[in-house]
Amino acid sequence: MHRSLYILFILLFSINGYTAQAQDPFDALPDGFMPVVTLGALNKITAKLTTIEVNRDETAKFGTLEITMRNCRSNPPEETPESVAFLEVIDLGHIGEPTTVFTGWMFASSPAVSPLEHAVYDVWVTDCKMVDPSASSDNE
Repeated sequence: MHRSLYILFILLFSINGYTAQAQDPFDALPDGFMPVVTLGALNKITAKLTTIEVNRDETAKFGTLEITMRNCRSNPPEETPESVAFLEVIDLGHIGEPTTVFTGWMFASSPAVSPLEHAVYDVWVTDCKMVDPSASSDNE
């Protein structure tokens, strides 16, 4: 319900010529916080399961895949649990010819709604969180 209202609100403002920049949920974050998506990744050949964390607009490698997270969001605790992420996945292949294999939103609660369809790899969203990079633990 909340997501539908959010999408409707953005559509109404974009139709009227306004920008949706003020409605970006990440604009309201305190300075320095950035979204980080947690992904589950499975190599179907080796049966190796991996957890990957990707910062906004950064790229992580998994096998021959390059996964870039453009945006992610989680519902507040008082709402139905849901994490979504907009991902771009490129398969470099073994001959080095890049092919885009996925671009779109993935939903943690419904991975089958928008899955990555690949013969060797499965990738799915497990969580999206806001992280303060300055609070990283430096144990020296």
